[in-house]
Amino acid sequence: MIHVIVFFDLHTGKRDAFLKELGQVVPLVRAEQGCIEYGPTVDVDTGNDLVGPPRRDRVTLLEKWESLDALKAHSDAQHMHEYRAKVKSLIESAEFHVTESA
Repeated sequence: MIHVIVFFDLHTGKRDAFLKELGQVVPLVRAEQGCIEYGPTVDVDTGNDLVGPPRRDRVTLLEKWESLDALKAHSDAQHMHEYRAKVKSLIESAEFHVTESA
């Protein structure tokens, strides 16, 4: 199984707009062959000093795929090209981590 964690740091105040666009593509991605899980998360205030305060302008995307081939097909999907074009101006930076089950 392939796991993908993406940290999106957004331009100040753009989280809601980003989540709206991402919400439009989530059902399409979940319908893709090989998609096990795909969904955005946002920081929560835990009250734990070891965790730190929530970052209002960060969205973490959690994905699970049956295989690398499924992930590659996802990356090339037309709806993903369209989505990337829509959110490009909202994103300050993105950090991708692709792992597999150990």
